[in-house]
Amino acid sequence: MTLDAAFSFLGMAVVFSPAILLVVLGGAALLGIGISERSTARFTHAAVTFGLLSALSVLGLMLTYDRRHVPIEFGNWVLIEEQHFHFHLKFVFDRLSVPFAILSFVLCGTIGSFTKVYLHREPGYRRFFLFYAVFLLGMVVSSLAGTIETLFFGWELVGLSSALLVAFFHERQVPVRNGHRVWSVYRVADAAFLIAALTLHHLTGAGDFDGLMGSGAWPEGTATIDANYALIVGLLLLVAAAGKSGMVPFSGWLPRAMEGPTPSSAVFYGALSVHLGAYLLLRVSPLLETSLPLSLAVIALGLVSAVFGAAATRVQTDVKTALAFASLTQVGIIVVEIGCGLRYIALIHMIGHALMRTLQLLRAPSLLQDYHRLEDAIGQNLPRQATALDRSISENDRRWLFRFCLERGFLDSMLDNFVIHPFLLVFGWCRRMELSWTRFLAGGKSPLPDYTTPHAAVLEDHP
Repeated sequence: MTLDAAFSFLGMAVVFSPAILLVVLGGAALLGIGISERSTARFTHAAVTFGLLSALSVLGLMLTYDRRHVPIEFGNWVLIEEQHFHFHLKFVFDRLSVPFAILSFVLCGTIGSFTKVYLHREPGYRRFFLFYAVFLLGMVVSSLAGTIETLFFGWELVGLSSALLVAFFHERQVPVRNGHRVWSVYRVADAAFLIAALTLHHLTGAGDFDGLMGSGAWPEGTATIDANYALIVGLLLLVAAAGKSGMVPFSGWLPRAMEGPTPSSAVFYGALSVHLGAYLLLRVSPLLETSLPLSLAVIALGLVSAVFGAAATRVQTDVKTALAFASLTQVGIIVVEIGCGLRYIALIHMIGHALMRTLQLLRAPSLLQDYHRLEDAIGQNLPRQATALDRSISENDRRWLFRFCLERGFLDSMLDNFVIHPFLLVFGWCRRMELSWTRFLAGGKSPLPDYTTPHAAVLEDHP
């Protein structure tokens, strides 16, 4: 077997192992085949282990033969010649994608082993692992994507599984509402991502990252578009990254996402999904060197998110939400490092933070018990001493800052008032114009139901 054939085989094994897991669990659910908890856990363990070993083998071959860039082509899946558009499925193994793919397998394997005990005899046990398989496939595809459309495919799988797992306890109203909120924020980020993808196709004729970044393996690539277009595409991708990673102004969905089970909170909002926005910025980091304003915008967003996360985490009343905002702080710092051009430092920071935060969130259910044991062992903690910063802030300013952090920066209210409400007003106006026109055409009675009026008025219009 030649070296290229070995890379192709192992690369397909990395991608197909979570895909086969999804087919097995999803097919069983569609056909009504009841798989036991033990079998579900074994299928998951086998898929993760096989994918991890394949990824490690690819890494070993790359180090042995000094290969820094290994593309694997699957051809065009969608081709529209008139519009000069094609969906090209391509995966790339390089210094950025391989570590992130290995991290995904390691953490997902840890979460799978934890969950088979944590959700034992839970009615939604198999449903959790089905969503888990969707997430694992999305993370692997996103990590190894060689084109922006392939990355968007994995990006969507991650977003879908995130929203479904937030609403995992669907018998209660609050988790369902919070899952819908998370999905709505993801839609805004995905819209920006799609516009950026279409812009890249218009500028370069394809969404291939190799064509966009020019010659040279990551991170030495150089963007092939000029500074003005790089600024436009980069800002759109920055909005997408902010929505996916919960950065300001989209941070309001982070505490809502804690409604999901602890394993999903750990792997999504402490380890992998929350870093996917930063990973996107790392993948397109050559754009930042082309446009100085774009680099400054990335640094500014990272600083604001880090400061906001550090302040908000100090006033939260539950440990999972506090850890979520602590993750936001570290993601903000990682984004600042990316904006400053410290790409390897950002990658190492991302991996280390993901490992640490996964452990903290998995330990969250037993944290209070551990705290009481420690307190009993060493005695009551001494009162916290006031710092110089505390003494420099007046009592009124301290109260205002405390309320600002406790209300999570009023970000949800601002989005509702300044983004959602104007859209509702426009849609309501369009609805009223439609009703007026249909009433005119129908001679005074509208053939369409008016959902803006009480039920009695609708019945009166439609006897």
